[in-house]
Amino acid sequence: MKTKRSWWRFSLAGCALIAAAGGALLVTEEEASAKDPLGRSWPPEQMVSMDQIDHSAFDALLKKYVDLDGFVNYQAWKANPADRQALQQYLVNLSRANPRASASREAQLAFWINAYNAVTLEGILQVYPTDSIRNHTARIAGYNIWKDLPLLVGGQPYSLDAIEHQVLRKMGEPRIHFAIVCASVGCPRLLNEAYVPSRLNEQLTANAQDFFSRPQNFAVDAQGTMHVSAILDWFGADFGANQQERFRYLAPYLPENVRQHAVQPGTRVTFQDYNWSLNDQARKPAGAGIRAASGRR
Repeated sequence: MKTKRSWWRFSLAGCALIAAAGGALLVTEEEASAKDPLGRSWPPEQMVSMDQIDHSAFDALLKKYVDLDGFVNYQAWKANPADRQALQQYLVNLSRANPRASASREAQLAFWINAYNAVTLEGILQVYPTDSIRNHTARIAGYNIWKDLPLLVGGQPYSLDAIEHQVLRKMGEPRIHFAIVCASVGCPRLLNEAYVPSRLNEQLTANAQDFFSRPQNFAVDAQGTMHVSAILDWFGADFGANQQERFRYLAPYLPENVRQHAVQPGTRVTFQDYNWSLNDQARKPAGAGIRAASGRR
């Protein structure tokens, strides 16, 4: 397995989204490349605080189409016009939020995490069938889902890149990296419920613990080397200034029997290759639901 050993080398291109007027579904990559936004523009008197945004419609869709391991039944969702429209209407409702209005930190975090995941799902459903989001992330010319599918929020467009790097990462909650999902097997599981302010800490804790319970994200071999997700390479600086600080922060979410080992000076770390295959129930790999109680493989 090819591994990387620096904690911070570059940022993921992220998953980007920004929304604007209309709310019409983009059905082809050619249309999407025009950067038509999702959602709509609302007059100022109709915009509301993020505290007032209702995530129940998104919650119902996630419960219907996402399994306990975060794999999505894209085929069934795409084939259901009512539920396709329900996701688009949820994005319209998100676009009603006023980012400048007073709101609790929990409401803001829940809003932007849900927005990121909902836009990603919308982007994949537009191009499905596909086997990877990386098929739709052109680096030079052409459609890039992370940059070219914006969501309007309070009349301003936010790409997936912008939501991740300019909004969420600046809020000082590193556990967002275990909650926002780029539609890939290597990502944390897509929680099959919407994030909500009243349970946000509980949900972030549960998904962080789930992330480190899966051998594809974290394992310790017989020599004591920790094999961890590339997410902790790309975003290591968000968790602390050095390896010990990072694992000290992460210790409560690691399997209990490896927590002390993880924070020891000199513990060797390698980074696992990232699996960009689509988190599609139709292609769910064998053993994808396995969790390792011990953290060892």
